[in-house]
Amino acid sequence: MKIKKEVVNYLVFGVLTTLINIVSYGILSKIFNMDFKLATTIAWILSVIFAFITNKIYVFNSKNLNVLLITKEFISFIFFRLLSYIVDIGMMIILVEWMKMDDLVSKILVNVIVVIVNYFASRYFVFKTAE
Repeated sequence: MKIKKEVVNYLVFGVLTTLINIVSYGILSKIFNMDFKLATTIAWILSVIFAFITNKIYVFNSKNLNVLLITKEFISFIFFRLLSYIVDIGMMIILVEWMKMDDLVSKILVNVIVVIVNYFASRYFVFKTAE
């Protein structure tokens, strides 16, 4: 039951994180005419900050406020999110530059993969709890 609630919460906050990522990307790339790689990077930073806070508190119930634990979780979270950023930017380059797909459609497709990768990284490495 705990895993089911965790997955549902992850999906809810994952959707919100993805919306932050896609909307901020859309604003930066379409309204401010920013290069898709820079817009992807800024959107990633904004969504990672939101995701860390919501994943820690609401998804994985890591309520411990010990500074050392939070620092360890944050560093681990950033490490795995950097890996997913590499997937994100790499796939965006492949889809937009090489395959000539629309950048916003590409962003949405790439985010599906990134959300799945991020769940498993957060669940099993960042916010792991004794079961």
